[in-house]
Amino acid sequence: MACFITFEGIEGCGKTTQVRLLADLLMSRGYTVTVTREPGGCPIADQVRAILLNAENRDLVPLAELLLYAAARAQHVEEIIRPALAAGGIVICDRFTDATVAYQGYGRSLDLDLIDRLNRIARGGIMPDLTILLDCPEETGLARAMERINACDGAREERFEQESLRFHRAVRQGYLRLAGAEPHRFIVLDATRGIVETAAEIAGKLLARIAKG
Repeated sequence: MACFITFEGIEGCGKTTQVRLLADLLMSRGYTVTVTREPGGCPIADQVRAILLNAENRDLVPLAELLLYAAARAQHVEEIIRPALAAGGIVICDRFTDATVAYQGYGRSLDLDLIDRLNRIARGGIMPDLTILLDCPEETGLARAMERINACDGAREERFEQESLRFHRAVRQGYLRLAGAEPHRFIVLDATRGIVETAAEIAGKLLARIAKG
């Protein structure tokens, strides 16, 4: 049974960890699972990711940022997401179109109608069946994110972490507005709790949804 699940939330909310734990659980139960992320998810989109998240690119203007996200998504959808869903598998994606609304719409104050049009074009009819929003205070998330970045030996993807607390607060409120507008799609969870407790709640809620299919 094809199912598209996305994880959303501010920096440091724990998405990547919970994506991995959920994928492991589903695969242990016999499901075919594709784990991916945005921006990125395929070689061409990963090159765009490197531009978008590099802190040295602080002169990247909001509109160019938005268009780069749309370009990376269009490639990602056609190369990874659509084929996996067409094969009947479960796709778990770390961020998708909601992130663009939250970050570029509410965070950057770009026109929401423009973002909606670009999202519709880039996703080509693909829409999440279920979205897990991991919510936590901005200060908590940023502290976690910087701890992770400082411990990483690879590229420091920290362009957004360097934004103001006001920016991250606007992004968080944008996510909560999206969840409030689509309660049938979103599951909002408290991301300040422990990893194991959060994973157990995600598993309980999601497995029930899949069973109803």
